[in-house]
Amino acid sequence: MKSTLFFSLAATAIGLVSADELKIDKTHSVECERRTQNGDNIHMHYHGSLADSGKKFDASYDRGRPLTFVLGSGRVIKGWEQGLLDMCIGDKRTLTIPPKLGYGQRAMGPIPAGSTLIFETELVGIDGVEPPETIEPEVLVEEVKTEAEGVAEKVASAAAEAADAAKTMIADTDDIEGHEEL
Repeated sequence: MKSTLFFSLAATAIGLVSADELKIDKTHSVECERRTQNGDNIHMHYHGSLADSGKKFDASYDRGRPLTFVLGSGRVIKGWEQGLLDMCIGDKRTLTIPPKLGYGQRAMGPIPAGSTLIFETELVGIDGVEPPETIEPEVLVEEVKTEAEGVAEKVASAAAEAADAAKTMIADTDDIEGHEEL
């Protein structure tokens, strides 16, 4: 019983570490001289799905044309505004967008209120910027290593906090006089 409680608390704490943060997975990166920045009119292909069920709610690929908008203008959700910065034409990213950077606590068409969204994105153009002649993959080993280290530190911190909370709860249930920690 006590170990089940401990593991439940630890899992909850670990889940809270990243539940409110935008997660950017660079699935295909290329080298370029000009990356996206606020004010660029960009052309994005995407596939959007719900994190909890995997159900697709929209895809530009189905319409056969990318979505075009000015990055940083507020025309798209905050998770896109942040997650699509610093991309090269040809880059692909998977964005995991928490509700606060998506549609929040309001339903939007087929998207229920409070939904975490998954977008598979591909930058196909930036107005006024020539695409690279060849799309050369970019080496991301250092970025992946740095990102993994940051996540590991957050998980370790959350696990330590959960362990301390569980120890306090267990200590308070020992029925020994003078142990009223809670």
